[in-house]
Amino acid sequence: MRTEDTGAAGLDLRHHGDAEVRDDGAELVDLAVNVRADTPPAWLREEIAGSLSSLAAYPDGRAARAAVAARHGLPVERVLLTAGAAEAFVLLARASKVRRPVVVHPQFTEPEAALRDAGHTVERVLLREEDGFRLDPAAVPEEADLVVIGNPTNPTSVLHPAETVERLARPGRTLVVDEAFMDAVPGERAALAGRTDVPGLVVLRSLTKTWGLAGLRIGYVLAAPEVIAELERAQPLWPVSTPALAAARACVAPRALAEAGHAAHRISADRAYLVAGLASFADRGVRVVAPAEGPFVLIRVPDAAGVRRRLRDLGYAVRRGDTFPGLGAEWVRVAVRDRATVNAFLKALSAALTPPTAPPVPPG
Repeated sequence: MRTEDTGAAGLDLRHHGDAEVRDDGAELVDLAVNVRADTPPAWLREEIAGSLSSLAAYPDGRAARAAVAARHGLPVERVLLTAGAAEAFVLLARASKVRRPVVVHPQFTEPEAALRDAGHTVERVLLREEDGFRLDPAAVPEEADLVVIGNPTNPTSVLHPAETVERLARPGRTLVVDEAFMDAVPGERAALAGRTDVPGLVVLRSLTKTWGLAGLRIGYVLAAPEVIAELERAQPLWPVSTPALAAARACVAPRALAEAGHAAHRISADRAYLVAGLASFADRGVRVVAPAEGPFVLIRVPDAAGVRRRLRDLGYAVRRGDTFPGLGAEWVRVAVRDRATVNAFLKALSAALTPPTAPPVPPG
């Protein structure tokens, strides 16, 4: 692992997977975005539709906030509802009075982008491929007073043990753990959501990934009451819409939690199938980051830019990896999908890994 000052970094931290399927990519099979493809389910669409008759009134988030608090066994003072986890990163960046923020990379780039936009100088700790992109808490500078890490981490799909992440906690330090994909992990092992014994802990959750609600924007923050109060003061009035509040209540109900648990096991099986298929291309230079624990897989591919272009020609969009600090142009992220989709994708990947043969040059 190594640390890096971001002052001279030229990466596009605002590039996200949805850029791969906009405009001319709208008809592609989407393996670039990590939202589950078979969502939202019909019962959730009905819950959201049922809230539309209340749109004339200003949103009232009290019931949804209480439902989220109950889901994690916390008092409501430890919960803040947000317009997706992305808003939470912006609130933290604007409200935090920190001197030395550190972001552990490779990971979702929005936390660093938000910190930089708020005027902070951000230091990076870069996890290494040769270490399996696994965290060594000792690599984080002791003087860091804000540390951000994803778990499981986007894009590496690495799940850091809870006790390893806990070792980042210090009195006087804010430890931000992005658990946007934790509900895709069977049993949510390694989760810190709901913990009140870790000093400075701030956990971010998203409901948009598992439930296919990226267009609705709903997430939440779990933290000490004084942190929640500070973030709430930085929020605009009525930040979460009435339909999003209805979705939040529905998605933390017992029925939804049971369904999410079943989905996590299905994702795990589908991911294993995808990883096995990708591993079959090892003799053609494909390397899979393993073990993968999220609903996506990170792979190293020779001539990744060319492979992505050829995959697009064959009807598939995957996520480029070179906009993540700590990765380069040879990396690609692939979302986990059902086996029929994976089979078709693997066939396309086999063709994309072999560049087209140049036409013969006519004699003379």
